[in-house]
Amino acid sequence: MRHRYECPMRWADMDLLGHVNNVVYADYLQEARVDMLRVHARGPATGALAEALIVVSNRLVYVEPLVFDGGPVSIECWVTEVRAATATLAYEVFRETPAGERTVYLTASTVLTPYVFADERPRRFAAEERAALAAYLEEPLAALSRPTEYGAPRHDELGHYPLRVRFSDVDVYGHVNNVKYFEFFQEARVSLMARQVEAAGLERYPSVVVAQQDIDYRRPILFRAEPYECHTWIGHVGNRSMVLEAEIRDTAAEPGTGELLARGRFVMVFFDPATGRSAAPPEELRQALLALA
Repeated sequence: MRHRYECPMRWADMDLLGHVNNVVYADYLQEARVDMLRVHARGPATGALAEALIVVSNRLVYVEPLVFDGGPVSIECWVTEVRAATATLAYEVFRETPAGERTVYLTASTVLTPYVFADERPRRFAAEERAALAAYLEEPLAALSRPTEYGAPRHDELGHYPLRVRFSDVDVYGHVNNVKYFEFFQEARVSLMARQVEAAGLERYPSVVVAQQDIDYRRPILFRAEPYECHTWIGHVGNRSMVLEAEIRDTAAEPGTGELLARGRFVMVFFDPATGRSAAPPEELRQALLALA
């Protein structure tokens, strides 16, 4: 059974291209997930299941640009797997005509684990929780079943970004909310791209969109005055796309390389704004990217 949620959209959700920003989709998914788990899939007597879970990983695959029109966007959410200590959810973000024709803008998946916040540790699902989730079991989306393949991390000054956490980034549990990691990695990517333009001697970076984002959460990030360390590097360069990888580490907790807190993989596609189609980047930039990769 799929849970359907009508997610309200905001004018501020759009980016410079007039599309909903890639980061905002993660917020939409969280709204749909919390609605399903809090209202429908109840947890133990202590409260709703939505308040007893943390996100282990997120995968977002972008299909079509979504434009603000004043109305909500529909999201279907369902469970594809329940294990002893994890559950996997799938999503489709779409709009549907009265005739039933559906335009899908995003498909995604989230892995969740039950968590004891007082002890800062994961736990296993209770029988009641497993039964509540099992009511939403359906087949997974094939495009989301492939595991994320990360390359070896590479740290250099070009891809270094000091990450400062804002007070508003923290959720009710005292952790940085999982959606904020998408913002953190986006800020680090923009910083890297600006430096790439300078290194390649270009006036500006060509238009680029995010085709896929994978984020794995290892340890909670907490609010503090000292910055965390974010590093972004090029994993692969194609003819019209590239793969960026990044990680967030805490060098204060572990001097040297630092304790790994989160890792991400991002597929970026160069495109022509006039046609809306993918396009090859300037050759000078592509050569510079290949040299960095």
